[in-house]
Amino acid sequence: MNPQMASHRWIAGTLPTPAEPDEDGTVTARCHRRLRGPYTGVDTVLRAVLPEAVRRWPELVDFHRVELLYGMPELEDLIGPAPRTLALDSSYRERTRFFGAGMIRCMSQGVVTFLTEHARRLRTAGEPPLRLLLTQVEHAEPTTQELIALLLRRADPERLRVTVRTGPGELPADLRDALRRYAERAEPAADGERAPGRGGEEAVRSYVRGDCTSDDPAEQRAYREAAPELRARLHDRRAEELERAGAGPGQRVGALTHHREHGGDPAGAGRAALLEAQRYCVEVGFSAAVVDLGLRGRAVTDPDEHQHDFWEFTQQAAAACIPLGRTEQSMELYLDVIQRFPDPKVHMMTSYSIAMLHTRFLRPRDHDLALRWQNNAAAIASILPDEAERLTFSVFHDNGLALVEMHRGNLERALSLVESCIARLDARLTEDQWRLHRSQLLYNRARLLTATDRLDEAFADYSTLVDLDPYYTDYLSERARIHRVRGDFDAALADYDRAVELAPPFPELYYNRGTARAEAGDPKGALADFGYALEMEPDDLDTRLARAELLLEEEEFDAAMADVEAGLERRPEDARLLCMRGTVALQRGDLAEALAALDAALARDPEYPAALLNRAVVQHEQGRPAAAVADLTALLDLVGEDPDVLLNRGIAHLADGRPDLALADFDRALALPGADLAELAAHRARCTG
Repeated sequence: MNPQMASHRWIAGTLPTPAEPDEDGTVTARCHRRLRGPYTGVDTVLRAVLPEAVRRWPELVDFHRVELLYGMPELEDLIGPAPRTLALDSSYRERTRFFGAGMIRCMSQGVVTFLTEHARRLRTAGEPPLRLLLTQVEHAEPTTQELIALLLRRADPERLRVTVRTGPGELPADLRDALRRYAERAEPAADGERAPGRGGEEAVRSYVRGDCTSDDPAEQRAYREAAPELRARLHDRRAEELERAGAGPGQRVGALTHHREHGGDPAGAGRAALLEAQRYCVEVGFSAAVVDLGLRGRAVTDPDEHQHDFWEFTQQAAAACIPLGRTEQSMELYLDVIQRFPDPKVHMMTSYSIAMLHTRFLRPRDHDLALRWQNNAAAIASILPDEAERLTFSVFHDNGLALVEMHRGNLERALSLVESCIARLDARLTEDQWRLHRSQLLYNRARLLTATDRLDEAFADYSTLVDLDPYYTDYLSERARIHRVRGDFDAALADYDRAVELAPPFPELYYNRGTARAEAGDPKGALADFGYALEMEPDDLDTRLARAELLLEEEEFDAAMADVEAGLERRPEDARLLCMRGTVALQRGDLAEALAALDAALARDPEYPAALLNRAVVQHEQGRPAAAVADLTALLDLVGEDPDVLLNRGIAHLADGRPDLALADFDRALALPGADLAELAAHRARCTG
């Protein structure tokens, strides 16, 4: 990295973190997870910058309100409350919609966008760059570490300069890679002889008062060597201080759980604190924290004395393993509780969870095995002794059966199950009971109606859902899809625009709006959406290909090829990217490069239609009509009777001196819908004239 250019910095070393002699205005944030759990340090940064942002650019803050408050509700004292959603307003008992690591990454992308835009506006106003110093990052919770990696990649250090301070300890791969790629590494500056640390009981007290986050070796050593009774007493005292001071959600996840599980009553007060924290993280979607809290909760819980709590710690940890890609660990945890407990409800809910693993997440998927597990869940639900539980759990598990049947291709059976679920709840519950789950049933019905081409009914359901829960913007996106099928791009774009206004920045949402803008004749708007999606997720191959294709249509050949090459850096053997490389080269007139790329694409995927078509064009242009005929014949075998392919093969037959075969192709094409009658007639005349 050029040392003359501004860059992010990575200060790594074994020295304890000193007070940095930073430039004026640097925002320093400690990121140790024991302070406030997920987003520790991020909240410090936002507390420092939000007052000015609210004063100068309130519309920017309002646009990002959902992301800024989603995992950090304590910030509402600076910017006001978050919008209410059906999920947030539902009790934990009635929650059946939970979010995970993907949602949190999206929220983090929104926070990064806010910070980078705030910094850009500061620089535009002639002010110095925003500078952040993030310390103890090796101890940060994975959510914070992921956000820092995103910030390093996306922030221009001329506007927002990030210094990351790490000590000994493993870093996750994405953060380590971001530091190596985007930050200039420096050793920590020696600040002279460090003053001898305190020892004895006072050092232990200081360490615990600091929530056990001090990197002073003397304090750490004193704590390790202290009597267990003293440590437990100090942890209890600190926990009580936090509770009296009104600890917020972050402190309850971070500091309070640590003190309670290391205090005098880990199996009682510790278990209760961990369970409360885990439930909060489940509701928000902090998957890594849910797993951590669940495993810690299992460690302090007697499975015989507190069976339900042990099961809940396990069930939630197992579910949170899935969005983290830890499906084997998830299955191990589910099988553990089935083996431990004969309780029917445990077996019912765990059978459902294992069914979902098989039908949604494990590779290869096994929908038949999923059906066996889900039938077990539904059977137990149907014989529960409590009438109210029998109703709600039977509906829940019949809805699970519907999902499995949908994956097995039995759409009508799935739709019948969902409609039965809706009817049973409507007949027995008041309007305000289980509202969230009933909205999920309506959503599932709408999706099944769409899959069975009953678009008018699906549209009505999506419209009801939009009115019921406007901030859950999947409904707007699904309704926009129906508008597009109907050819009403103005209405589709109105729904996408509303979703963008209300939602955190889902890359898929910007991709979908971009494709709609392209179809509606707005290439500039489409390129802006594709660009933002790729700024957030540069590995998103669908968006990269869509942008390359649009740039090709706009005859921006260099930019299109740049996108292709960027994609191939990440996936060098991807057939779609290789085909696009060949297509761009073909449009440039570089036939040799085009042929090499298309050959490579077909070597990876011999049945890739676009590569066969474009290679046929190259073969024809290079004077090899027989080879073009072979490619087009292979294409017809794949796609069936297509008038344009038949037209092209007829032209190749003519060039190969086979007017009889050309005439047969032209005549076949003329009989098909969508044929270019004028061009076919002109070429046909060449065969008969």
